[in-house]
Amino acid sequence: MDIWIAFFRGVNVGGATSLPMKDLVALFKRLGFADTRTYIQSGNVIFRSPSIQRSDLAKRISDAMLENHDFQPVVILLSIKELNEAVTSNPFPEAETDPKSLHLYFLAECPGNPNFESLHQVKSKNERFALKGKIFYLHAPDGIGRSKLATKAERFIGVDSTARNWRTASRVLEMAKFF
Repeated sequence: MDIWIAFFRGVNVGGATSLPMKDLVALFKRLGFADTRTYIQSGNVIFRSPSIQRSDLAKRISDAMLENHDFQPVVILLSIKELNEAVTSNPFPEAETDPKSLHLYFLAECPGNPNFESLHQVKSKNERFALKGKIFYLHAPDGIGRSKLATKAERFIGVDSTARNWRTASRVLEMAKFF
């Protein structure tokens, strides 16, 4: 059985997509996945699954969410190797000391034509970003809530994504390594 990390976009944000983690674990069990664990309340799941195509697995989870919870979130699936590479490839290691200021956007696919000009236009003078494959890194030292770039990044990158701060990405990786 393969170990997967599922990051859900928009779960338990703003009240519209409320989902207790115990319900999410139960759903994964009904889908036949093993050893399901979650981290905090924002849709971070580590689980084991028989070998299956990633796209089929993500669709199966997303469809089950719609059927059982009346919403269909974007589900980004990563292997431990991919999450480890995202964390170890951080282009802003000095930002790790303030883990809430550093965000990793996990992209559903490699962007075909990201609009770098618009990304640069909306970023503040203190912000930095980098796009590496299917990961968009954003260092927002003035706070993610104040960042125009944070709210517009997905649109300018051009693919579905979900973001996690440095602390969450690192902790989920740590949990997955000890699975």
